[in-house]
Amino acid sequence: MTTPDDHQGRTPRVPVVAKRGMVATSEPLAAQVGVETLRRGGHAVDAAIATNAMLGLVEPMSCGLGGDLFAIVWDASTQELLGLNGSGRAPAAMTREAFSSRGLGRVPERGPLSWTVPGCVDGWFALHERFGRLPLDELLEPAISLATDGFPVAPVISRMWTAAGDLLARDPGASQTFLFGGRPPTTGDHVRNPELAASLRMICAEGRNAFYEGLIAERIVACARATGGLLGPGDLACHTSTWVDPISVDYRGYTVWELPPNTQGVAALQMLRLLEGFDLGRMERTSAEHLHLLIEAKKLAYEDRARYYADPAFADVPIDALITPAYADRRRRLISSTARQCIPVEDPRLSAGDTVYLTVVDEARNAVSFIQSIYQSFGSGVVPPETGFAMQNRGSLFHLAPDHPNALEPGKRPFHTIIPAFVTRAGEPVFCFGVMGGDMQPQGHVQILVNRIDFGMDVQAAGDAPRVRHVGSSTPTGEPMDDGGTVWLEPGFPEETIDGLRAKGHRVEIRSSGFGGYQGIWIDSKAKTLRGGSEPRKDGCAIGY
Repeated sequence: MTTPDDHQGRTPRVPVVAKRGMVATSEPLAAQVGVETLRRGGHAVDAAIATNAMLGLVEPMSCGLGGDLFAIVWDASTQELLGLNGSGRAPAAMTREAFSSRGLGRVPERGPLSWTVPGCVDGWFALHERFGRLPLDELLEPAISLATDGFPVAPVISRMWTAAGDLLARDPGASQTFLFGGRPPTTGDHVRNPELAASLRMICAEGRNAFYEGLIAERIVACARATGGLLGPGDLACHTSTWVDPISVDYRGYTVWELPPNTQGVAALQMLRLLEGFDLGRMERTSAEHLHLLIEAKKLAYEDRARYYADPAFADVPIDALITPAYADRRRRLISSTARQCIPVEDPRLSAGDTVYLTVVDEARNAVSFIQSIYQSFGSGVVPPETGFAMQNRGSLFHLAPDHPNALEPGKRPFHTIIPAFVTRAGEPVFCFGVMGGDMQPQGHVQILVNRIDFGMDVQAAGDAPRVRHVGSSTPTGEPMDDGGTVWLEPGFPEETIDGLRAKGHRVEIRSSGFGGYQGIWIDSKAKTLRGGSEPRKDGCAIGY
């Protein structure tokens, strides 16, 4: 059930309803490109690639050629759900000794030492080879055209760009590419990125090898060598994406799908397993009773996240055991209805993250849940000269302690925060969605699903409703603390809810940001319509036809 406060004083949006196809993402120009691709007969995957390429131009602090991607694809022709892990690996020279010899106790958050191989471009080609209908150069042409001619900067993106001004000024390539007259653009400024246009043209002409073995690769490696980085030509040349089987749990008649590690999608599934044992639908959505259960389930899932989640090629991750009903039953007994748990679960490096999420459904009901990121705002803060894009800083998520499951090793994929999601019912696709934002993502996935399934909110209201986020505490050296952490609440929750959480021992703060960004498309097979919801905290929208 909802309350009048559920929209934080904003004028509530309504779902976008369409019949043939739909795109939902965080920037309107990118969503429009996706819909135009569908209108030209493109597959949902074609539209996703075109949309992502445009997002790399218009929202460059969040995504781009220098980052990674993950996707879940529903293939309507085979009635199959497929997953793609398009994340990159640590360079061969990226050893623990490489950091200890430099006197570093952790991988830096910024700079070229944080680089792993960018997987985005190879991910595009892997998806396109399997599903694409339109030529790739047609899919990239809208981004090339706008990068050449210029585009107006959207309001939320402008604020994010401005916040990164000091970071961009520290790197010559970044300042040349992303500062204009020495400053970030403001809302409505018309900006160009001709070097990105040139990189995209090379990819159109030469394929993926332009990025991993051609001139773009040479520019990336030259920048690494000039700035003390570890990425070499062999690291780029040997990169491959990986097709994976999505993993799932059943929740109140629906099957919820995530991707396996090296992502954190398992955490969302573990939270749902725990919450299924409680009758959330009888509670007030904004009540302390409900929020307390969300928070405590999150703590238990994230405790396992810290203990187990890593690249399964290097670590034994007991995925099946973690999402069994029996395991959830045992763990659920640790949740008290009257008091919080104190579990040291947080890694402060996972709290931040700038990401784009997009979802597409086409007329044949092929559907894509797609997420792409360069991690923190403008990634490493380094732009290889003449490329037009920032390199990601995903390597900063590795641990240097050798006994940690996410310990740094050459060729290993780092633990990843970005997770696409998908929901089926009785073997049919019903919901493709995601929530951006570092540690918030599993918590956001669960809240969207609970809002939709337990509280009956529509696909837009489920995202409009104020959110809760639990963050753990850490010492000055980054070690997690067992003080119970802090509960962040968006404005809109009743005072009695805040008082009720504090009575259970929670430390509560009211915050206006840090709650992620949601997009979703609900597939109504009975009405033969699509219903789109889009994050009111971002610039984006859902567009259908």
